Amino acid sequence: MHTNKKLFALDIGTRSVVGIILEESNGRYEAIDLLVREHKERSMLDGQIHDVLSVSEIIKEIKEELESTHGPLEKVCVAAAGRALKTERSKAVVDISGKPMFSKQDILHLELTAVQLAQASVADENVHEKSHHYYCVGYSVLYYQLDGEEIGSLIDQRGNEASVEIIATFLPKVVVESLLSALDRAGLEMEALTLEPIAAINVLIPASMRRLNVALVDIGAGTSDIALTDEGTVIAYGMVPVAGDEITEAVSDEFLLDFPLAEKAKRELLVKDAIMVTDILGFETEISKDEAVNRIAPAIDRLADSIGEEILRLNNEKSPKAVMLVGGGSLTPELPKRLANKLNLTENRVAIRGLDAISSVTFAEHIHKGPELVTPIGIAIAAKQSPVQYHTVYVNGQPVRLFEVNKLTVGDCLLAAGIKMNKLYGRPGLAMIVSLNGKNITIPGKHGQPPVLLKNGTPCTFDDKVDGGDELTVIKGEDGERIKLTLEELIGELPTKTVIINGTRYEVGARLECNGIPAALAREVEDRDDIIFKMPHTLEELMKELNLAELLHDSRPFYLNIDGTEFKINEFTGKVYVNGSKADLKAPYEHLDDIRFEKGRVPALDNLIDILGLNAAETLPVFFNGQTLQLEKETIQFFRQDIKLDLKDIIHNGDLLITKQKEAGSFIFQDIFNYAHVDIPSDSVGFTLMKNGEKTGFDALLQPGDELKIVFENRISQK
Repeated sequence: MHTNKKLFALDIGTRSVVGIILEESNGRYEAIDLLVREHKERSMLDGQIHDVLSVSEIIKEIKEELESTHGPLEKVCVAAAGRALKTERSKAVVDISGKPMFSKQDILHLELTAVQLAQASVADENVHEKSHHYYCVGYSVLYYQLDGEEIGSLIDQRGNEASVEIIATFLPKVVVESLLSALDRAGLEMEALTLEPIAAINVLIPASMRRLNVALVDIGAGTSDIALTDEGTVIAYGMVPVAGDEITEAVSDEFLLDFPLAEKAKRELLVKDAIMVTDILGFETEISKDEAVNRIAPAIDRLADSIGEEILRLNNEKSPKAVMLVGGGSLTPELPKRLANKLNLTENRVAIRGLDAISSVTFAEHIHKGPELVTPIGIAIAAKQSPVQYHTVYVNGQPVRLFEVNKLTVGDCLLAAGIKMNKLYGRPGLAMIVSLNGKNITIPGKHGQPPVLLKNGTPCTFDDKVDGGDELTVIKGEDGERIKLTLEELIGELPTKTVIINGTRYEVGARLECNGIPAALAREVEDRDDIIFKMPHTLEELMKELNLAELLHDSRPFYLNIDGTEFKINEFTGKVYVNGSKADLKAPYEHLDDIRFEKGRVPALDNLIDILGLNAAETLPVFFNGQTLQLEKETIQFFRQDIKLDLKDIIHNGDLLITKQKEAGSFIFQDIFNYAHVDIPSDSVGFTLMKNGEKTGFDALLQPGDELKIVFENRISQK
């Protein structure tokens, strides 16, 4: 004989506890009994049991009353409340400058770092908690960014900075632990555990439909729990502290009804065009549906707005394809219509889903079918079909218990163990800063190594699946080192040029100095080095580099200092030609230029005087013995280091000359002998000086054009 298997499930809510018994037969279920008991005091808050003893008493009452009809109940299926789930957004940033590749494991590490930051943010809201006291029950990537710009994927991307923003959902461990304690005190063993949103989704949205972006809202008495599906999975959970009680309180305030009557009136407004109410003063009044809805409209709008805003926040600020409403609070009049307006959806895209939507379950006649029973039914079925398992794994030898919602991965275990994800990768090596030709250059150190991950002694990755009893070992990646490189590796080959100088080919290379000292290319670069390499830029620098100083000297500008004034004498300066064109020593040159130097002439003092146009002497033209003579007397004398210069003395580049003025005086006959050679006849016995045909003396003054003679006498002429 086939015996139907009974499933006992509890839905432990903020205001009440629902106990339900299902019988399973060939994959179908029948709800055969249901009990609801309200808490005697405020023992639940936001899905967490605050008074274990009080909650355990309610559970025990339900258990014992159901046992009186259905026999012993030892195991129960339960759910962690969706309102206890905490959702947090977080962003993680990493520097990828100089990193050749951004692999899948790098991206997963970045995502887990963001999850851990979100986990820490959740813990910060409760100062007594630690981040690893929260289970991560799922996270979804909102977007990736590369250098501040949104990008579809970071795989193989290059840039300076990569980031990811995620939305993650966490369940406090204390929620599960307090739930276990309450069940234990009531004499029950937890047969299976699920999450309330997962329970409702499992019975309302089959797996094949979860590829659609759908929101499920479980509106209870004190809170509204939200879950979102997309791409085949549950992507986010949320909660707003506004629900059915706020609408009931609005009905109570508007029509002076006590709470139970206000709750009854609220439900009747959903199906009747008018309702009869008796207020606390005893007056009976008929109120039309339109009037009632108008008077409580602000409260309905607050509920719709709160739920809509949370759905948009969880869904990356976009509306889902559809919204399903369950729970007693979903019976609020016009709530579907107003929520549809809030989300810019058509009215038929927001609907209340009751037990009639669960095709695999039938109900005993005495059980009222309403949307408030969807979650309890779902808990029984989902906890049995897709139970959330506890696993114990060992991370670096320490046991870690995990709450498995989906596939349990290595990354989940590291998060649960409190290992800081952003500390796993080795730190980059110290950078060096050097000056290269006056410009500061940063040479980054080598990247740190990824962590070593081992599962049962075998290498694994962050997303590898983990089973109960697995032993994980995580070893921080080695830190990067300061990079070692030579000047040649930093600079490359030094530039060279070939030139032709006066027909000879020369090759000139860049001069390399490090910290003011000539350096070889094989020298190792050190932090704060001042590195300079440069080619000779001008013709003058080129000649110095090639040690052709003599050519350089010959072609320098010819300068003299005369009585403290500097003179540049171009006539004495050598010439420089580049490819046949005259050039200056400060001019640049190019590869394969033909350079030719021509020496300047060697000057004497008389050349200098001519070029300067100085009147350095007075002259007097006369005729002597029939020949023309030019008599001269100095008017300027030149001295170099106190030594008087003659007119034919050589003048040198850079000489410092001093001049002295001299009074020339008158020319006399005697001055002739400084310019004319006189042959005295051997038989001469005397002579006579003649000026213009008349006798004169040695001191006779001369005038321009005078005709002068010396007449010699001999013995014959005297007779």
